[in-house]
Amino acid sequence: MKRVILIKYGELTTKKGNLNYFINTLYHNVCRKLESFSVQIKKDRAKMTILFEDKDLEQIKSIVDKIFGIHAYHIAVVCDSNLESIQKTLLDVVSVEDFHTFKIETKRSDKSFPIHSQDLNPMLGGFLLKNIPNIKVDVHQPDLWIKVEIREENTYIYHQSYFGAGGYPVGTQPLGLLMLSGGIDSPVAGYLAMKRGVVLDAVYFEAIPHTSLEAREKVITLCKKLSVYCNSICLHIVNFTPVQEEIYKSCRDDYCITIMRRMMYRIMDLLSKKYHAMAIFNGECIGQVASQTLTSMSVINEVTSVPVIRPVACLDKLEIMDIARHIDTYETSILPYEDCCTVFVPKHPVIHPNLDTVIREEAKFDYLSMISDAVDSVEDIIVTSEDSEFSDIL
Repeated sequence: MKRVILIKYGELTTKKGNLNYFINTLYHNVCRKLESFSVQIKKDRAKMTILFEDKDLEQIKSIVDKIFGIHAYHIAVVCDSNLESIQKTLLDVVSVEDFHTFKIETKRSDKSFPIHSQDLNPMLGGFLLKNIPNIKVDVHQPDLWIKVEIREENTYIYHQSYFGAGGYPVGTQPLGLLMLSGGIDSPVAGYLAMKRGVVLDAVYFEAIPHTSLEAREKVITLCKKLSVYCNSICLHIVNFTPVQEEIYKSCRDDYCITIMRRMMYRIMDLLSKKYHAMAIFNGECIGQVASQTLTSMSVINEVTSVPVIRPVACLDKLEIMDIARHIDTYETSILPYEDCCTVFVPKHPVIHPNLDTVIREEAKFDYLSMISDAVDSVEDIIVTSEDSEFSDIL
């Protein structure tokens, strides 16, 4: 029996005039992810099929599961679109299954096929009842729910269905920069951004010697885990030590976090222009810490002209943790290596900062030259899901 993975687009089909662009982007993403396998990939406006070698099925499924833009997929057997071929193939498919009750659901996309779906369902059901002993029809809770899709070029018969990653294909939106701290929230934010089709680079603010090389390795590992949902991630490492030390030397203790975040946003603004990114993404969650109250966000946001998008802003921590576990970043995120946002947290950070006070405090040092130096000295690392050793860049 000839089997294919039959991909259904889901949300992509709402794009109408732009549908071809979304399908073509998905097609290229699938081709890149499966380039090491012997496959044949075909697409049209209704579906995509992957002809595979049986030995590779489980590996291919594990990859397809993580490709955004796929609503669902099925392991389908292919046959000619005539009644005799459909009946023979249907019998071959179900004969290897252990079941007592079944249901057949037919979809006739090829309207030239001479038998209507409502007539074909009982016809195929009767054929199975005649040829397989001790089975019966159950349209409510069948052991085996068989679906038959009749199309012009072929008919697809399947009962194995799987949910895909959903969303839009990565690359249907332009570049965004993710502020990747190493905590639980920011990798989840990156995952959700990619699910909407955004191409992501990551930015890590490093403060050696206050943060460790293990903290850098942790962030690289998170990039590796996120890159399974795209092709690769470029990680931009910012030397934030001079800026951070100057803030804590010159400014009010309770305002240091607010000012630190504003400096980060200024750097992100400059990096966005440098790399032609259209938005900044981060893992901020409303009310979670002092710098994430609405007042704080407003004061911090004031320094950037680039849109700041917070995908997890309205989720609670347990919801974020569930997603982190689902995408396999949670165990890495909880490793005990502090980032620069946590290493210098004051005892009583301001919750509702005053903008005029912030501006007066920032005037105490020459931050413009310092953030310019930070941008000029950024270190770039390309991370893919295939990377296994990072010792040469640590």
